[in-house]
Amino acid sequence: MDQSNTASVSSSNSVSESIPPRADFFKVCDFNFYYGKKQALYHVNMEIPARQVTAFIGPSGCGKSTLLRNFNRMNELIDGIRHEGDILLNGRSIFDKTIEVIALRRSIGMVFQKSNPFPKSIYENIVYSMRIAGVNTKSVLDETVERSLRGAALWDEAKDRLHDSALGLSGGQMQRLCIARAIANRPEVLLMDEPCSALDPIATAKVEDLIHELKKEFTIVIVTHNMQQATRCSDKTAFFYLGKLIEFDVTQKIFSNPAEKQTEDYITGRFG
Repeated sequence: MDQSNTASVSSSNSVSESIPPRADFFKVCDFNFYYGKKQALYHVNMEIPARQVTAFIGPSGCGKSTLLRNFNRMNELIDGIRHEGDILLNGRSIFDKTIEVIALRRSIGMVFQKSNPFPKSIYENIVYSMRIAGVNTKSVLDETVERSLRGAALWDEAKDRLHDSALGLSGGQMQRLCIARAIANRPEVLLMDEPCSALDPIATAKVEDLIHELKKEFTIVIVTHNMQQATRCSDKTAFFYLGKLIEFDVTQKIFSNPAEKQTEDYITGRFG
């Protein structure tokens, strides 16, 4: 199953209705996660606020992407996984048996490390999930395409080539197209896993500017190895090490006056 496709499929139902901002949009409660016998996350507890950007930092293999992919249950595509504890979305367990996984993923868009546009036109990339859901009214599709491309700061660059192949875009444009595709369904949350790691500095700056605009509408969680990016983009930062959440606080405090020595050692380059 294509992960990006699954994450961005759209339709309306009770899970994807508008969710009012709360102090604890995501609440992670004593969460442990396992790939087979290997434990990847240990007793993680945190509250991720709505309409802010939360950055996950830490060395490779520390569990930050694993936690991110648990927020929309993307890890369930992997055999042999299991978890203990809970993750609440606006006070409701995302593992509630009455919640359909696909419905949950409609509320939580995801952008991956490597831009992955479909081999279709720019227009069809954005409306793909709507067509699957049976939406074919041209005026509705047209409005969604323009709104999404404007939201991803790509409209001016793409409006005259909507029916050209998305594969003809530059790397930075492709990543913004993937963001447009992720927000086309008006999700409540946008997850971003190393969204700028393959981009040049100019394209990275455009995506970072875009993140600042998107947080007015979406709760954003971003995984990044780039600590400068975390300081530029995020309101709160979580530092993970060996599957444990070491420290979680306001970004400015994490980078200027961390409470834990491990955090200080990592951000000052002593390891990682």
